[in-house]
Amino acid sequence: MASIKQVQITFDCANPERVARFWCEVLGYVVPPPPEGFATWDDFDRTLPPERQGSAFACVDPTGAGPRLFFQRVPEGKVAKNRVHLDVRAGTGLVGDERLAALEAECERLVALGAVRMYVLHADGVNESCIAMQDIEGNEFCLD
Repeated sequence: MASIKQVQITFDCANPERVARFWCEVLGYVVPPPPEGFATWDDFDRTLPPERQGSAFACVDPTGAGPRLFFQRVPEGKVAKNRVHLDVRAGTGLVGDERLAALEAECERLVALGAVRMYVLHADGVNESCIAMQDIEGNEFCLD
């Protein structure tokens, strides 16, 4: 039985490029190069039928360690809590007040990018707490 080596996380959204570029800023990801024969993604997009133009966008971890994120346009808006969400690990390796300060600083940075701070989830001790947030289209994620 073959083992899976890579995983892609797919987001339904209204504006794929906008949401992808938000997550590039959050995670330090980059937009991959356009397909061979195209100077830009816009050049590639113009070759698609009008109904498919702007319908998808992706971003990748420049180190190759993290999963590819794929964003696809869907006609319906978000109506319920996500069943799956990302945890952005901003406090890894830190404890106590140092961890809380790092989470608050990262939260401020993400709010400046358009994210929304929802509430703090207090778990067993300060080192297990996280900040629940939403991206620019309302998709929930945790900052921990």
